[in-house]
Amino acid sequence: MTLQIIRSNTGQPEWAVLPYQDYLNMAAKAEMLEDIRAFDQVKKALAEGREELLPSEIVYAILDGENPVRVWRQYRNLTQQEVAAKAGISTAYLSQLETGKRAGTLRVLSAIARVLDVDVDDLLSQVQEDVTL
Repeated sequence: MTLQIIRSNTGQPEWAVLPYQDYLNMAAKAEMLEDIRAFDQVKKALAEGREELLPSEIVYAILDGENPVRVWRQYRNLTQQEVAAKAGISTAYLSQLETGKRAGTLRVLSAIARVLDVDVDDLLSQVQEDVTL
């Protein structure tokens, strides 16, 4: 690598000039290092139980517009009755949330999220913007 150092009036290095291809190679290696660090963080979080791997069917179901509350409930192998009871709401209310006939309050969605062991954000579909605060 050919490198030129440009110094300030005080003699301190101020600029490093290098061939463009060398710059591209360094940028690619820096990006690879960021990817490795991100991978290591996720791997550690998985080992500590702070993250979980999801089957692609779950991800695609939510991306395809299925109700996230229903998808997560079914993935956790819970009935509507179990989730409703643990969240402190009626089964009918949960059913209406899952069918999109009713928007949940933040309090209710937080309770359901706790039962399903997910973040509230995981229960909000991309089109579900009418959550009642």
